[in-house]
Amino acid sequence: MTTNPFATTIVDTLFDSTANTGTNLMGTAMRLLAAGEPITIEQLATAAGASVADVENAPAAADIEYDDRHRILGWGLTLNPTPHRFTVDGHQLYTWCAADTLLFPAIIGRPATVESTCAATGTTIRLSVDPASGVSGLDPATAVISVPGPDELDPTRVRATTCNPGRYFATAVAAADWQSRHPTGLVLPVADAYAQLRPISDRVLTATEPPRCR
Repeated sequence: MTTNPFATTIVDTLFDSTANTGTNLMGTAMRLLAAGEPITIEQLATAAGASVADVENAPAAADIEYDDRHRILGWGLTLNPTPHRFTVDGHQLYTWCAADTLLFPAIIGRPATVESTCAATGTTIRLSVDPASGVSGLDPATAVISVPGPDELDPTRVRATTCNPGRYFATAVAAADWQSRHPTGLVLPVADAYAQLRPISDRVLTATEPPRCR
């Protein structure tokens, strides 16, 4: 499998082995949010076996979306609309970036249907993503996604620097302007992106696995 510099940077910077608690919290939050309802910090901490204080030091914590009751609405997977519609078990959800739509089915353990919009042409892009079998039903089949260069990541502004630049495009040609503005970034066919980015979801899953009996 081709090594992807974006995936390597995310794993090494946001989800390194010293950040297991935070990675576990983020993965657990996604699984809870997949039910389509806001979650409290206390609910999340209990489910993750962590403390409320641990949330503040978790990956992309500064970007967590809250409602007016300080319940979590979004953390990668979100209840707030974005260009990336992500439907799980009939629940209409959204993701922060195009790559998330490929990563999150494995993390939450549920298949999803995805609908996004080409950032250049407005073309609707549809696909299904299964945690076991991967991508299917991609329409148009020429669709690609963009992932920013590893040098663009700012751990204090993850959504702005890493998520927002990640978009779907109907074709590689449609992504040419994006590529010129992100010279260290990559434009990948969707199937290739799914395979190359899988180390990110694998890392989150490793951090959220229950300890094995010895």
